[in-house]
Parts: sequence; C-alpha cells; structure tokens
Amino acid sequence: MPVLAPRAHISHPVTTRRIGVLSLRVDEFSPAVAAGHRVVDIRDQRERDTHGVIAGALAIDAAIVVDRLVPDTAESLRGITADTRWLLVGADGHDAEWLTWHLHARGVPGARFLLGGHRALRSTRDLGHRPLSASQRRDLAVISAH
Repeated sequence: MPVLAPRAHISHPVTTRRIGVLSLRVDEFSPAVAAGHRVVDIRDQRERDTHGVIAGALAIDAAIVVDRLVPDTAESLRGITADTRWLLVGADGHDAEWLTWHLHARGVPGARFLLGGHRALRSTRDLGHRPLSASQRRDLAVISAH
C-alpha cells in the first residue's frame, strides 16, 4: 500500500473569477475595436515589415507585453486600468492565446486574442478598411500633430 503525504493546510480558499471566452474570430475584430478594445500587435518587427502593420494597433514585443498591459507597475503603460480591454494579435494566434491567459492571471480580465492572428486578418484582404475606435482616432491625432 502506498504511503500518502500529509494533506497541506490551506489557510484561505483559492478563488478566481469566471473567465468567459478569451478568443475573438476575425469577423468579431471590427465590432470589438468599435466597442473599445485596444489592438496590440505582438508580432516581431520582421513580421510587421514582411506582412504589414495593423492600422491603429500598438506594437509591443511579445516578451514584454504582459508587463506593459498589467496596470500599476513600474513597466505599465500610462493611463491603463484593469478594466482596459485589449485584443492581442500575433502571427498565428498561438502566442497571443498564451499571453492572454497570463494577462488574466495577473488581473486583466478584459484581454482577448484574435483566433488565427494576423494570418487570419490578411486572409480577409480588408486590413485597411476597418473602422477606427475613438482611442485609435485620438492616437492618430497625436501622431499627426507632430
């Protein structure tokens, strides 16, 4: 008969919030942006140079994106909150999914990822015809003012 280790004493219950759907399909991309999701392109620069940028997206390297999108740390982007809604877009969606799970674990429940990533967006052939959100219009106004 195997010897069992003593049960660990848990001083407090472990709880978590229910996580809804973490992914969005390509046909949900435009409505999500219009509803206020901020698009984050986590592809490397070589991928962006080869396949193009995503208009209005923040380009943040996958290696540091979790640190940048979790609020109230020294590495956080300014002005973000735990309620900010992010839409991560990688090359094929796999890396963005993994990073979205990490964002949820660090208290950012509004993070989502695009199924199929940039490849799926490219397949729709209308990358330049997506509506801009209010935050994207503000970002573009700041950039064009310089």
